[in-house]
Amino acid sequence: MFYDFMRIVCRLIFKFIFPTKVIGTENIPTEGAFILSANHVSNWDPPFLATFSDRDVCYMAKEELFKNPIFAAAIRALHVFPVKRGTADKNAVKNAIKVLKGGGCLGIFPEGTRSKTGKLGKPESGVSLIAAMTKAPVIPAAIVGTEKIFSREVKFPRLAVVYGKPLNFTGNAKDKNDLEEFARSIMSAIAELRERGNREVSNALKEGVNNE
Repeated sequence: MFYDFMRIVCRLIFKFIFPTKVIGTENIPTEGAFILSANHVSNWDPPFLATFSDRDVCYMAKEELFKNPIFAAAIRALHVFPVKRGTADKNAVKNAIKVLKGGGCLGIFPEGTRSKTGKLGKPESGVSLIAAMTKAPVIPAAIVGTEKIFSREVKFPRLAVVYGKPLNFTGNAKDKNDLEEFARSIMSAIAELRERGNREVSNALKEGVNNE
């Protein structure tokens, strides 16, 4: 109930306050497990990425966010579970696998942290390992513009989110090179999707100027 309510609220926010171009929702599976994997430039990214999916999205979040019991209860209701950053958190991995084995959607940012420059960073192989262990397809996605929300330059920027076609891990789950190569292929797909998102935002801005 709380998740559905917040999804409606977020859709209204991104429709009327931050005009958003949404592309590729047909690539989101209507059933079965999958991993939603995107670039990460803002704290707005987790709700933004999940808002336009009709499937509930589960996320890992740093364990520090769970220290406040009220806030912890709220984010748990939004399908968020803790992870210890900088370590191989086996409990977090188990929870991620549990989500996928149960036919759910797991949201992962393969860079592992927010990009402070806006540029795509080097992917970690965690997303590849989870995909390999669960056989879940990865839906790459690109987020455009969220780093500008309430910035000095523009308070209400135009945004875009582009969901791509599924990618499947076909290598050896025990081979480090295969895992790294799959992670790079995910980031490559995200880069292509982001270029499309940037074009859409640029075209929308030009149309806005021409219509004035």
